[in-house]
Amino acid sequence: MSVKSSDAQEAWEPKILAFCCNWCSYAGADLAGLNRTQQPPNVRIIRVPCSGRVDPQFIMRAFQDGVDGVLVAGCHPGDCHYSTGNFFARRRFLLFQRIFDYIGIDPGRLQNRWISGAEGDKFAATVSKVTEDIRALGPNRKLRDEHE
Repeated sequence: MSVKSSDAQEAWEPKILAFCCNWCSYAGADLAGLNRTQQPPNVRIIRVPCSGRVDPQFIMRAFQDGVDGVLVAGCHPGDCHYSTGNFFARRRFLLFQRIFDYIGIDPGRLQNRWISGAEGDKFAATVSKVTEDIRALGPNRKLRDEHE
């Protein structure tokens, strides 16, 4: 029976949701795709107007729906299209790290990065690193809805 469980563990691939700001991170993802930069297929991108607009409920709902990790990517500090949106995102990120630690979820399941529209290679490298980090943590079993 241990052979089956190890096969299941090897077959498991993490599901990662990335919230990318429209002005920088999403453009970086687009550039990575245009350049055909190699990246893992584990990440699903949701384009948001600004990383500061990522509601904490979106993150919690993603984990409830079976996501293993969440990436919030935005403009570099000081370069936000909406002036201070990424500073709000950073504060929320730090708060969420503490909440996750409190409720028993590894804080590494939520990651935050600053990626500009000209950094397609950085986006691909970030996605690869986040995927490897989440893969090392294993499947997320916390907060999942009952239907799973």
